[in-house]
Amino acid sequence: MGYLENHLKNRIDDKLKALQALRPLPPQAVEKLREQFNIEMTYNSNAIEGNKLTLKETFLVINEGLTIKGKPLRDHLEAKDHYEALNYLYESIEHDKKHTLSEVFIRNLQQLVVKETDPEYAGKYRTSNVIISGSDHNPPGASKVSILMHDLLSWIKGNKSKLHPIELAALLHHRLVHIHPFFDGNGRTARLAMNIVLMQAGYPLVMVLKNDRRKYYDTLNKADKKKFAPFVQFIAQAVERSMNIYLKTLLPIKAKKEKYFSLSELSKLTPYSEKYLNLLARQGKIEAHKEKRNWLTTLEAVKRYQHNRQRQR
Repeated sequence: MGYLENHLKNRIDDKLKALQALRPLPPQAVEKLREQFNIEMTYNSNAIEGNKLTLKETFLVINEGLTIKGKPLRDHLEAKDHYEALNYLYESIEHDKKHTLSEVFIRNLQQLVVKETDPEYAGKYRTSNVIISGSDHNPPGASKVSILMHDLLSWIKGNKSKLHPIELAALLHHRLVHIHPFFDGNGRTARLAMNIVLMQAGYPLVMVLKNDRRKYYDTLNKADKKKFAPFVQFIAQAVERSMNIYLKTLLPIKAKKEKYFSLSELSKLTPYSEKYLNLLARQGKIEAHKEKRNWLTTLEAVKRYQHNRQRQR
């Protein structure tokens, strides 16, 4: 039994087919999307861990080499390191489309993520036990890390053809942070590592938004208690957000594109309140994605939800 609800899985699968049908993708458009996603991914992934740079400041640090007054040097170094790790991820996939996920690859990602901020332990498994503040989970002892990482990679190899790519990526992410193999950079490394599974399956880069930080940690905590479905659903919605942005940008101008509205606007066009639409969006029952703190969806998405409900009755 899978962890991904059928309505969401089928919806994302259809969007992946639509994206594949557009290939070969226009190089200039893809490059602009890649630049946009790389900056957003760097900003959001670091911000989840406490980095104080804004999205615009992250752009200026990476693309202009500027120093932001009043912001710690560490925040600047984290932005540059993460961006370099992202480029390594892309280069690995472009060099070998069937790139095999390995301990060496994961350690290389972590090494780049903390290269300037924690060089002593970059690319090395931790050598002592750790406690994660604010979490009920106590990571396994340091003596078990190497064995558990070997088991994780064996598990990925054995389940690659059994699980949907989104399920495999989400469970890889959870298992990696559950082991907590490094002193620092575990979350950022896990969010990067899951993308090699997704990108090899044809999905664009997927990011966890800073504004979803609370839900992200809540669903991870549930996964620690063997309740994996909420975290898989959470990652699936992040995948759909990236798909929506790519399709919105790359679909031919003449193609019919659905217009996105805020939930407050749609509540005036549908029988549903803004609060109920928000619930549907959070549960993945309607096609929706977040821009900053606001959910956006389309009138057609709500109509499809209504139609499916009527069919089920």
